[in-house]
Amino acid sequence: MSYGLKIPFSEVKTWLENETSSVLTPVHVKAQKLLNEMSKALGDLIDASRMLLENSRKEIEKRNMRTFGRAKALNKLAKLFLERFQQIKVPEKPSYREFEEFVKEAREAFGVTDIDVRNWFPRISPFFILDRGKFVRTFEKAKESLKELNDFLTKEYVKTKILEDTFELIEDVGILEARLTSMKAQMRKIEDEMAKIEKETVEIQRKMAELKGKAEISQLSEIDLEMENLRRDVESSLRHLQKPFVKLQSMALHGEGSGLTPEELKKLNHYIVDPFEALSTEDEDYPILRQILSKILGLISNGKLKIKQDKERKAKQTIDEILKGNSLSSLHGKCVTVKLRKNQLSTSTALMETRTELSKLQEHFERLKKERESLESERSMIERDYKETLSKIQSYKGQTEKNIFDFTGKKVKIE
Repeated sequence: MSYGLKIPFSEVKTWLENETSSVLTPVHVKAQKLLNEMSKALGDLIDASRMLLENSRKEIEKRNMRTFGRAKALNKLAKLFLERFQQIKVPEKPSYREFEEFVKEAREAFGVTDIDVRNWFPRISPFFILDRGKFVRTFEKAKESLKELNDFLTKEYVKTKILEDTFELIEDVGILEARLTSMKAQMRKIEDEMAKIEKETVEIQRKMAELKGKAEISQLSEIDLEMENLRRDVESSLRHLQKPFVKLQSMALHGEGSGLTPEELKKLNHYIVDPFEALSTEDEDYPILRQILSKILGLISNGKLKIKQDKERKAKQTIDEILKGNSLSSLHGKCVTVKLRKNQLSTSTALMETRTELSKLQEHFERLKKERESLESERSMIERDYKETLSKIQSYKGQTEKNIFDFTGKKVKIE
């Protein structure tokens, strides 16, 4: 579709008003005139209802048996009329939608009132004939005003509905454009905050790297690596004893004559859970392990501790190497030494201070990470909202261009 005229969005409302004022202004003037007349007619109807209410109240107070019942009925009816008409609000500056809603509300109220008048006024007869006549005349006049309003709405005002809708679209686009501006500012603020967090994170990582590079931390890392290697060596050296250990533990727990002392049972549990820690905390020549292994041999020999033949052979061979060949002697010494070195280093003042500082930096690093994640989530939400708003603006502008063409026959492009 080619466009004959390009109009900046900031100027489109003024341009459209100039283009359509000759059509829209007379309609609005007439609409306002009819609403003013309707407002007066409603005011007269409210006054007439108050007149019925007051005169029926006076008659009730007289306690005349001939009129009392009818006076009460009229009084109740007048209260309904007054409440109903007072609820009808005439719009001050009518748009088509407000005009249409007002006519609908008034028609509903008048329709119910028509039924009430037909049903109840004959029952009140012959009393209050003048009051009822005055109300009916006022009501009929108001109905005529309403009919004129409805005819104007359906025959004349409806022609400008598309134009009023277009002005509303322009207003909506203005509101959405303001939202876009606000969202842009929010995203700039988030980007600034994220840049600040990024800078702070880099600085914290630099400080943490410096601390981790200190001699104490470096030594501790070396010791930890050495301990891991020794841990694997211990597990490998005792791998054929894990099944006998578990069997012996079960016998002890179920009272099946394991022959273990409480101290031996405690150490056995330790060897099952963490062989390195168990061995490194043994005294020289690992006496408790030797006692446990001797008892395992005895239980295997007398048939109380049963395992598969191949596993039994490997377990006996390992036990023989430990008890007679001192196969764990060197490994035990290394485990004790490395554990002692770690304990000494871990309790040094320098390392404790470094660890404390590292812990603080790590906590700060985690806080910054959470803040960044929160900002990223907020940014994603704003970006989605931004895209949706932008899409609405394009849609509203497109509809506005179409409406302008339908009403004026002019092709325009809103920029």
